[in-house]
Amino acid sequence: MDESVLKAASQVRLLITDVDGVMTDGGIIIDNQGNELKCFHVRDGHGIKLLLRAGIGVVIVTGRESEAVSRRAAELGIIEVYQGVKVKMKTYERVIKEHRLKDEQMAYIGDDIVDVPVLRRVGFSVAVADAEDYVKDAAIMVTKRGGGRGAVREVADLLLRAGGYWDAVTGRYF
Repeated sequence: MDESVLKAASQVRLLITDVDGVMTDGGIIIDNQGNELKCFHVRDGHGIKLLLRAGIGVVIVTGRESEAVSRRAAELGIIEVYQGVKVKMKTYERVIKEHRLKDEQMAYIGDDIVDVPVLRRVGFSVAVADAEDYVKDAAIMVTKRGGGRGAVREVADLLLRAGGYWDAVTGRYF
């Protein structure tokens, strides 16, 4: 891995992630009763829990509104969830101010055009493997795994290793 990527990852104190196309594969299932269903990868969820154990914050910022997102966030212990966000940069500015962090301490994972402005600003910007090409161009890292297929876990593991948290949060497993 490139040293500049590792250096940027080592400074991260808060990860912001999109949902559709990042925590999920981007598919949206709507049943006959109008319920919206999403499929989340269990290892992504465990990666998020490991980040939280390490003291790295996790925030969800998504353009859609879904009870499934609220429920999944609650299961994982993610307290800050912003849904129905049309201009993600405004929410980013709110989050960074509230947490009193610098751009260099922020990470963002995205997959589509609405994510590009934030990707260009954060210190550690990530596009999932199946993101649009212009999103990949805006990121300093592109995951090997696609959205909803372990991409978030891939990023979580990297942040934990680069930040020196890996042994402390995974020691009980080895």
